[in-house]
Amino acid sequence: MKIIKKVVIKQIITEKSKLKLKRNFHNHKMRLEQECQQLLFEKRKLQNKSAASKQDIAHRFQQEINRRKEKIKLADFKIEQLDMLEMGSEIIEKEMEALVDVSVGSDWKEIMTEGAIVIKDDIVIRID
Repeated sequence: MKIIKKVVIKQIITEKSKLKLKRNFHNHKMRLEQECQQLLFEKRKLQNKSAASKQDIAHRFQQEINRRKEKIKLADFKIEQLDMLEMGSEIIEKEMEALVDVSVGSDWKEIMTEGAIVIKDDIVIRID
């Protein structure tokens, strides 16, 4: 029988991976800033065109803009934290699900221990 188990994917920080992560955070931040600008444009367009309450429109759009601004702050925080990380540090990148074989006589504790895959510069270097 097969069961699904969570596996943590860890990444060892190198110059290459640090640069890649920083680039991803900056790209995400720029995309969010563009979305904010687009929402402001759409808000002005709707307020000029629509007969609906300008206050309701402004409130709805401002909520969306505020959500994105919070995500921008989070991206800034992640960039700051990344700058403080030392080379060789392990960070948790994500969690994935893995299929595990279970049969009669299997050691349940061993099956249920948290597994991890450690990656360095996009190459698997260890499976725990």
